[in-house]
Amino acid sequence: MERIDWIILYATLIFIVVYGTWKTKKSASVKDYILGNKESKWWTIGLSVMATQASAITFLSTPGQAFHDGMGFVQFYFGLPLAIIVICMVFIPVYHKLKVYTAYEFLEQRFDLKTRTLTAILFLIQRGLAAGITIYAPSIILSAVLGWDLKTLNIIIGSLVIIYTVAGGTKAVNVTHKQQMFVIMSGMFLAFFLILHYLPEDLSFGKALKVAGANGKLNILDFSFNAESRYTFWSGITGGFFLMLSYFGTDQSQVQRYLSGKSIKESQLGLLFNGLLKVPMQFFILLVGVMVFVFYQYHSSPLNFNPAATEAVMSSSYADEYQELEHSHKALESRKKRAQEYYSSVLNVKDYKLVMAAKKKIKQINGEERENRAKARELIEKANPTIETNDKDYVFIHFILNNLPTGLIGLLLAVILSAAMSSTSSELNALGTITTMDIYKRRLNNDKDDSHYVAASKWFTLLWGIIAILFANFGSLVDNLIQLVNIIGSVFYGNVLGIFLLAFFFRFIRGNAVFWAALITQIIIFFIYYRFVYIEEHIGYLWLNFIGCVLVILIAMIIEGMQRSLKRNRLSINTDNDNL
Repeated sequence: MERIDWIILYATLIFIVVYGTWKTKKSASVKDYILGNKESKWWTIGLSVMATQASAITFLSTPGQAFHDGMGFVQFYFGLPLAIIVICMVFIPVYHKLKVYTAYEFLEQRFDLKTRTLTAILFLIQRGLAAGITIYAPSIILSAVLGWDLKTLNIIIGSLVIIYTVAGGTKAVNVTHKQQMFVIMSGMFLAFFLILHYLPEDLSFGKALKVAGANGKLNILDFSFNAESRYTFWSGITGGFFLMLSYFGTDQSQVQRYLSGKSIKESQLGLLFNGLLKVPMQFFILLVGVMVFVFYQYHSSPLNFNPAATEAVMSSSYADEYQELEHSHKALESRKKRAQEYYSSVLNVKDYKLVMAAKKKIKQINGEERENRAKARELIEKANPTIETNDKDYVFIHFILNNLPTGLIGLLLAVILSAAMSSTSSELNALGTITTMDIYKRRLNNDKDDSHYVAASKWFTLLWGIIAILFANFGSLVDNLIQLVNIIGSVFYGNVLGIFLLAFFFRFIRGNAVFWAALITQIIIFFIYYRFVYIEEHIGYLWLNFIGCVLVILIAMIIEGMQRSLKRNRLSINTDNDNL
């Protein structure tokens, strides 16, 4: 990186922190600090909701996901528009009517205090873990690629977020999200057009899409009923629907964004704005990853994109074997480039048989390359079992650092860190709010003035920021970071959503039944995830949202039925005794 890259990177991050702190330094009341004094316009809400969900993981992992597996991941978001409509019609009017600070206040009014507390604790667990991951994700990748110290990066990212989130609360989060989304989308569009510019001169965008399609990267829809497939149309429209309904309807990090709306209409418009743009945005980010794949069809790429993994294997006894694989990889790249150029030329001839033969050749070479990369991962694992062998999260950052011009590298790194900050700030803001309003004030100390609870919320936000940094320092990579966040959410969200659906639509069910049903359901979901998702991989993790939601509703109905039956029996026995 050149000096101009560092200047752009530092200037962007410092501006966001200083502006967010200065703009919102006068938040004195609980309403102002937690709900931004309910002054937010719909476009602020929409951008803030989008920035909360679009973490650094989105901009690091999603292009790598498309590079390896194609566009199919977009099916994950198919349930989002439907979920947004339900939330706008049902959730938002109720939250605004009751004038709640958190989503879980509603549960106490509908059920009881213990159900509110349990649901709040479930949120604190899963969102606390996610906050650590949103810090850890960019840190570990940037540390591996740039050679920066991992723990130092975690502390820097976490501290920057803590400064303005603690100082300004919800208003600071909403204000900074607008700047962060501008930086993020500007950087991604610039990267996309530069990728197209770097492609061979005779390769138009249309031909580039055909090259991607020839390699199976544009297979967007999968209508199969295979439960083991992570991403299908059906898992997206059902499991994705329940996940998004729970995330946007019950997760305080999102609910707090639209509770700050000036009116019900502003909140609804802001959420609909996000619902309309989210799927196209994810489609575009995946398309960036697909274009990176096309770029590497004509340019050399490393055998494994994680430099730390390459360094580990090259300093081990497996170095010679790895070098042989690298030689084979280079030979395959030469063959692949010639095959792609031939395929591009026969597209102009429009001879079906020639096109299909050229496509078959490309698939064969890419199949050999995948086998080569798999062998490389096996060697890396043998050399150092603790090193991450899956390099999906490193693909896009490798492209940025090795191919973008001076200046844009700093901007794209600012994009990654801004995304980390935007998502983490929402999470810390929500964690501090829930701890203050649902646990501290409601359970421990409910007779203080506003200034006390504002101060408590700041201290709890700071505490959760420190916890997130500590968790980030002890985290570890798995298959793909964006999947890890969604897996954590899926383990908890279905249960939480079921509790809220019971509150909205099942008026005959009372708090005691819901509380025990939620506890039992969470234990069952832990078991299902460990046995059938993690160990045996019989079902995709998205189905946990649907299963958890249905389970808690059914179990609550059974418990409520049993309680009513026991009550009737007691009444009957008492009546008989009175008659005697």
